[in-house]
Amino acid sequence: MPSSKNGNPISRGGKGEGRKRMGHDKPATHRGGCPCCSPYVWDAYRPRDPGLSRRGFFGVGAAFTAAALSALTGKSEAGAAGAAGLATALAFTAPAIALGETRRSRADAAPGVTVYRGGTIRTMNDATPLAEAIAVRGGRIIAAGTEVDVAARAGRETRIVDLRGRTMMPGFVDCHGHISMTALLMGFQNLAPEPAGPIRCIADIQSELVKYREKTGGGRGGWLLGASYDDSLLAEKRAITRTDLDEVSTTQPILVYHASLHVAVVNSYALSLLGITANTPDPRGGVIRRWPGTNEPNGILEEGALSLAMPRLPQASREELLDLLDMVQDRYAAWGITTAQDGATRGPDYELLSLAAERDRLRLDVIAYPFFTHIEDLARSEVEMKRDYNGFKIGGIKLMLDGSPQAKTAWLTKPYEVVPTGFDTDYRGYPIVDDATAAKMVDDAYARGWQVYAHCNGDAAADQFIAAIEKATVKHGLADRRPTVIHAQTLREDQLDLMQRLGVMPSYFVTHTFYWGDWHRDSVLGVERASRISPVRSTIDRGMRFTLHNDSPVVPSDCRMLLWSAVNRRTRRNEVLGEEQRIGALDALRGITLDAAYQHFEDDIKGSIETGKLADLVITEEDPGVMAPDDLKNLTITETIKRGETIYRA
Repeated sequence: MPSSKNGNPISRGGKGEGRKRMGHDKPATHRGGCPCCSPYVWDAYRPRDPGLSRRGFFGVGAAFTAAALSALTGKSEAGAAGAAGLATALAFTAPAIALGETRRSRADAAPGVTVYRGGTIRTMNDATPLAEAIAVRGGRIIAAGTEVDVAARAGRETRIVDLRGRTMMPGFVDCHGHISMTALLMGFQNLAPEPAGPIRCIADIQSELVKYREKTGGGRGGWLLGASYDDSLLAEKRAITRTDLDEVSTTQPILVYHASLHVAVVNSYALSLLGITANTPDPRGGVIRRWPGTNEPNGILEEGALSLAMPRLPQASREELLDLLDMVQDRYAAWGITTAQDGATRGPDYELLSLAAERDRLRLDVIAYPFFTHIEDLARSEVEMKRDYNGFKIGGIKLMLDGSPQAKTAWLTKPYEVVPTGFDTDYRGYPIVDDATAAKMVDDAYARGWQVYAHCNGDAAADQFIAAIEKATVKHGLADRRPTVIHAQTLREDQLDLMQRLGVMPSYFVTHTFYWGDWHRDSVLGVERASRISPVRSTIDRGMRFTLHNDSPVVPSDCRMLLWSAVNRRTRRNEVLGEEQRIGALDALRGITLDAAYQHFEDDIKGSIETGKLADLVITEEDPGVMAPDDLKNLTITETIKRGETIYRA
């Protein structure tokens, strides 16, 4: 969003509206004419806090959560407005776990002992980093060490599994992602560019939509739905329009989401179905893009204009939503993940995950961090923080303090390298809440003994969070709270020093070096700042704990890409971005195993192969500790084990 000379954002506004000054510190100005989110979504999910802007409430991609739910549950605009309680008075009712047998109780009661031997067993335990064998009983590790010691502990009635030279490690932990939103996206065709998807050009998008029609038997409710297309990475280097989608069909509606999650494209049939014509005015806070020199819509709907399409999208049952969640869990398991996260959880997300726990549909453990608008709801709820409800638990709360560097909405202390058209030359992005609000939210969390995460891409946002942590620590005292800076793209050396003193962890979205590294260097941050995005080496040199994440569905939760990116730091152009911040493979592994479990307060039961911990394990064909660094992204995962039960086998 452009800024005025005083640093306040300026709305682009709707057609004919012109520009009006808007301040992030004046939330009332975000109620109209602001291209931050859809008015439909805002009305459906409006928070109670009058001091919170629409931009602050939704953050990156949040509008898509509600929009996708509309697509998959078929809420009408009126019905969605009536569903405001999902965000404004969420009950956080504890999952009603039925008495009787569950997947986890069966694992705990499983008879016999299984011994794994004959390969490389990387324990991630500094005291004994390698083991010759391990023994598992009742979903837990009962011995790890030499074959002689393990055999003595296992007894005679054992099942022997020969690893045949393969490597065993602790199961991978998704340190920050949005599994419920990822599940919603599974109902759309993947139109992401390579390697996250199959798309290189517009013809590929058209081909994938045809495949979607075939695999769904005509589409979902007659609609062809796609997501995650990125025009900046298309061979044509342009946005798709209704004309491109008309080549797929002129007899059924099509909607495709942009990777930004704030823009959609529809075909001519959909425009007709939605009643969008040359005479349709731009809705509040949105834009209907037109063909140059005319009022005729070209099919691109921005921000608030999405409200014209969402109520008409098809619906899915709760069973279909659970099936989509099953598909995501299958994919995570194939990447070696045994614990997933749902960051910034909102009402519909909580209901889906709670239902999955009740139905015993969680093969992975899922840890939720509800969005900060739900602080009071959580305080009143019957849910016990950190209690395991059949694989589902609430770990703390999630704050949103700025936007994203690739969209140039992250809040920086220095201006962007290339300021977008219409921005002042000193534009640095902007905060979502003021300092006092951030400090109050952190203080509330500390007072209740809750863990707090904060989305901070820019270093100014990190300054705000660290200052709030420092203030709360003076008031409540230093304790083991493990507050975490999520994404942490532009952390400075002085900030790492303060974080170390205050016990603050960074969780790095390190695959930025690949997905947007060239963009960061050339346009967002410049060479010097871009070369130290995700400063993992600086963190390790201080002896600090850290984690690595992919932020699914922004990019896939493939932990192999985390290892490869942290070790190689290569961009799409195959150029090294910040060689001095490269780390070794074993250090990177800590960021998705032991330190990842530590971030979740689960290092007593997960993250390393030690006696007494859960048998959450992954087996790979190669040993990432010794394989060629450039091959890490092709690490072959052959089996994933959750509580002693195989949940994936190649």
